[in-house]
Amino acid sequence: MRIGRETKGRKGKGVTLVTGVALDGTELKALAKELKQKCGTGGTVCDGVIEIQGDHRELLQSLLVARGFKVKLAGG
Repeated sequence: MRIGRETKGRKGKGVTLVTGVALDGTELKALAKELKQKCGTGGTVCDGVIEIQGDHRELLQSLLVARGFKVKLAGG
């Protein structure tokens, strides 16, 4: 699982992407909902990738490691 930040195609607005999550559709949406609540922001699930608005890489990393996932930060 990787956590990265991207602004491409979003008019300069940054989003945090969580890729490589090995969950099915309903579990993925439930995880995305929980992460959005913890970050206090919006987001979506698109093509198996969780998108959280804003730069929340460190917070998401700590939350996912606490749930037992192996996480790497991607990009700069």
